[in-house]
Amino acid sequence: MAPLSLTTDMILVLALIGLAVLLFITEWVRVDLVGILMMVLTPFLGLVEPAEAFAGLSSNAVVSIIAVMIIGAGLNRTGLVGLLVKPVINLSHGKPKRIMALVSATVAGISSIMQNIGAAALFLPAVQRISRNQMIPISRLLMPIGFAAILGGTTTLVGSSPLILLNDLIKPLGLEPFGLFSVTPVGVCLVLAGIAYFLALGPWVLPQGQMPPAEQLCHLHPQEGQHFEAVVPEELPQSLTAEVMLRRYGVHLLGLIKSGGHEKILAPDGRSVLYPGDVVALLARREGLETLVRDFGLEVKPGLEVFAEDLSPQLWGAVEAVVAHRSELEGKTLGQVHFVSKFHLNPLAVFRGDKPREVRLEAMELRAGDSLLMEGPWSRFRILAEKGWLIFCTPVREEPPASGKAAVAGAWLAVSLILILGFKVQLGLGLLTGALGMLVCRVIRVDEAYQAVDWRTIFLLAGLMPLGLATLKTNTAAWVAQQTLAALGDLSPLAVLAVVGVLSTVFTLVVSNVGAVVLLVPIAVELAIKAGADPRLAALAVGLATSNSFILPTHQVNALYMGPGRYHSTDFLKAGLPLSVLFLVVMLGVLYVLY
Repeated sequence: MAPLSLTTDMILVLALIGLAVLLFITEWVRVDLVGILMMVLTPFLGLVEPAEAFAGLSSNAVVSIIAVMIIGAGLNRTGLVGLLVKPVINLSHGKPKRIMALVSATVAGISSIMQNIGAAALFLPAVQRISRNQMIPISRLLMPIGFAAILGGTTTLVGSSPLILLNDLIKPLGLEPFGLFSVTPVGVCLVLAGIAYFLALGPWVLPQGQMPPAEQLCHLHPQEGQHFEAVVPEELPQSLTAEVMLRRYGVHLLGLIKSGGHEKILAPDGRSVLYPGDVVALLARREGLETLVRDFGLEVKPGLEVFAEDLSPQLWGAVEAVVAHRSELEGKTLGQVHFVSKFHLNPLAVFRGDKPREVRLEAMELRAGDSLLMEGPWSRFRILAEKGWLIFCTPVREEPPASGKAAVAGAWLAVSLILILGFKVQLGLGLLTGALGMLVCRVIRVDEAYQAVDWRTIFLLAGLMPLGLATLKTNTAAWVAQQTLAALGDLSPLAVLAVVGVLSTVFTLVVSNVGAVVLLVPIAVELAIKAGADPRLAALAVGLATSNSFILPTHQVNALYMGPGRYHSTDFLKAGLPLSVLFLVVMLGVLYVLY
């Protein structure tokens, strides 16, 4: 290979990589904004074409993640995910370490036959349900399980994209191809080492490892008042808004039907103005309601009529939840996150200690440990619970499984897997077929499908793809590899594997694992031949080590679990760095002993 010289484009790419890593670590901006920033800067600097910068949004990886999130939501909606959860709970007896180990082993096994991002996304609803039901902070579960999904991809030659590509890359080099289970001994050892690592060091390397259980944070406060339905009279002495009712009379506006209309507005905005003929659902203490009726002449019905079904215990409830540490709500107001308009829930009070606040809640800056008392539809509480912003002290009524749809959901999942594994259909197309089938068969509604997609993950991955492409197009990665290898001089066969493993680990953090394996396999083979080492082992080391992606949230699985787990980039660094070292040690040891 002809020596490469450092160019201006290479310097620009290295600067962008440094900027991205700096922003990941410092978290000055959200990680998805980092991705969008890279998507904008790379074409402006002339490193990629504009069409290439946006190609990540339609890439196979991004489409696969969107589709598998929808499939996972469909499986959860029909109760199939619950069938996976029950045996784990029964075997673990509710102990967090056993749950983590059993789910990690299961996810790793599934990752051996399908893409690890697919296995990770399918289990996300199950892990969230375990976290809620067993009162285990989800940050203790998601990272170990996500890392197990990545490690599981090293157990067969179809478990990850780099290993799938490996035989195609070594064939032109005249090397014998690997069999389906050639990597299994190494992969199994890596999975076991990863699970053992978190069993031994989890309390120290995982965030919130010493966090007290949720029940210790919960001090349930009684809900006061009852539901009423009323009609606004033809004449009002003055303007009446939801804010006025709450501030002066302690009456909460839960629902509204505008005069002459049929659409029910649940959790109306505090600025909502009431007009003659409007029908309203209220939560009030009787004395407060009587004063409101005396001042404004509202006609209170003897019982609930048009809102009777909406406010029934099966569909509506009251919940108390605590603001979690590192939550998106910590340090913000309900107004800043558009809480009411986003979730259509009614905040009734915020308790800080034993001091309640019931008015102007949208302007109160929340702290970790604050308790929110809320009312609203159970379906909206379930959506809020999936966000992981709050620790729920009151159980959220589980959604009844879609009647008769479990078999349909399972069938479409099977169709996806058959298309991918049997007919070699591209991963994204196969999974999107399954997701479309679930939508057409009404396993999951279209609006539920949109809600199931973590769009922060999508933009993070799509935005980083042009940076990886720029690294390859400008030969930046090749130049870095060339300089590293030139500085090391003559190497022993084991040292060759170690260097290849470290380079692959570093490159896969900033370049896609596919890009890293494509670039490094020819270099690793050439280096092994010069050092008298086995070139097939060097190529295999590249294929395996490109899964050693735990230090930054750049891997698809890490990006997927970052939001639900409320992780920061520094959390991945703290837990991932020791695991990356352990990965290299185990990989090199097994390769040296067996091969």
